[in-house]
Amino acid sequence: MSGFNPSDDALRDVKLAHVPFPLARVALWAVTLAVGLGFAYIVAINPNFGWPVVAQYFFDPTVMQGLSVTLGLTVVAMIIGVVLGLILAIARMSQDRLASSLAGLFIWFFRGTPLLVQLIFWYNMSTLFPRISIGIASWNTNDLITPLTAAIVGLALNEAAYMAEIIRGGLLSVDKGQAETAQAFGMTKARALRRIIIPQAMKSIVPPTGNQLISMIKATSLVSVIAMADLLYSVQSIYNRTFEIIPLLLVAVLWYLLITSILNIGQSAIERYYSRGDRGLTPDKKKESSMPAGAVDERA
Repeated sequence: MSGFNPSDDALRDVKLAHVPFPLARVALWAVTLAVGLGFAYIVAINPNFGWPVVAQYFFDPTVMQGLSVTLGLTVVAMIIGVVLGLILAIARMSQDRLASSLAGLFIWFFRGTPLLVQLIFWYNMSTLFPRISIGIASWNTNDLITPLTAAIVGLALNEAAYMAEIIRGGLLSVDKGQAETAQAFGMTKARALRRIIIPQAMKSIVPPTGNQLISMIKATSLVSVIAMADLLYSVQSIYNRTFEIIPLLLVAVLWYLLITSILNIGQSAIERYYSRGDRGLTPDKKKESSMPAGAVDERA
């Protein structure tokens, strides 16, 4: 019988186990980096991209004016879209068949038709209704439906249809026991929705809303077809004079990338804020934290 050797236990100690060098992963990173740097170098030295022209017009007043219009349209359309989306989501979940049906019809129509078609439709509203009358008041449709109002209405209503489904999905993700417990404590449905349900649903609502905001930034480029002087329309007006098509389009691309990158950083920060309660929780603790107040775990 052999004697006890302390080195045998040391060999079996997981803490002392040798971690193999990730040669394949390092090689893959090296190849990817080399290919990326090579492509960047080719793009940088290619005179057809017109980088001096890009630098010349990047902060051009016309481009800056178009950028401000793009940002303004995004903010206004998103605010209106989120508010209308919340109303539509609540109506869609309502026990009232009429409200639920009307909300469903709105969502079906605006999600089922292309945004570009909707913008052109709103811009040409005067073809169908030359005048708009409310009671004894009457207005010329062309005076009301300008390129600005057509862009805001088209973007906002289309966004409202998508936000309604996002918000409805977030509200449905909250345990029904939360609302029942809130009502048991004497809260009205509206107050329970505002104080209990919506704050808990934000974890499910924020990520897709951030994606919608980024999509809205890019969707504003469609308003150029109705002569709205956004970022894309502004660079188009410049290259129609200078015939520097590719460099001016690169100006728009770089601005869109810069804005969306900033929004991505903000979205990540907001997601971390609303998910801070789940950090470090085990699956059992996450389940317990999602239980309504006053509920008793049946396993106890």
